[in-house]
Amino acid sequence: MRILVLNVNTTASMTRSIGDSARSAASPGTEIIELTPNFGADSCEGNFESYLAAIAVMDKVVNYTEPYDAVIQAGYGEHGREGLQELLDVPVVDITEAAASTAQFLGHKYSVVTTLDRTVPLIEDRLKLAGLTDRCASVRASGLGVLELESDPERAVAAIVEQSRQAVEIDKAEVIVLGCGGMAELEAKVAEATGVPIVDGVRAAVTIAESLVRLGLSTSKVRTYATPRPKVVTGWPITKADVKVEIS
Repeated sequence: MRILVLNVNTTASMTRSIGDSARSAASPGTEIIELTPNFGADSCEGNFESYLAAIAVMDKVVNYTEPYDAVIQAGYGEHGREGLQELLDVPVVDITEAAASTAQFLGHKYSVVTTLDRTVPLIEDRLKLAGLTDRCASVRASGLGVLELESDPERAVAAIVEQSRQAVEIDKAEVIVLGCGGMAELEAKVAEATGVPIVDGVRAAVTIAESLVRLGLSTSKVRTYATPRPKVVTGWPITKADVKVEIS
């Protein structure tokens, strides 16, 4: 089985970290291929970067020529999953939905701990769209930018641990979800500090993708995620503006 894991930003070191996390959860025989978009922002922390990332991720996938069995979009709260589901005939798993749905097996309420406060509404909207808000106790911001998770890891751990503690003590969360693909290696430290289960979306998404492939299941194509009608797409981002790319 081969699973593509797509970072939504262009920071290669974060792609490697996400790939390593995915491999740690993969079953023997599952090959993880981590991919970085060809264009986009070095971190996604708002609507502009998120919509840009959605196009970049679709672009990366449709230009990947080797066979694969499933795709994971490794951006918490980002746009684009629906477009991938229309384009592809293999399972598409978003780490936002994978983490939140997994958390609901582990406790009555879960909280998400993410990066900047400005990303909180985006995550809340994505959870609402996925029907996963009823058991969400809170979405909390650590106050750190995505890239600070790598540049200042000690401060990042302290901030995430503190918000996780408050989610458990104040919001009454029983499970913590790490709300950023770049937080993939913090599970053990947050679990030790809070005493509750910690869900990393990348690892959760791998196990869900594997299960869907083994069950022989993929996205329904009868309505919402039907294959796009043949179009002439003008100025596809990686081409010259006057070149037309036909997607059929």
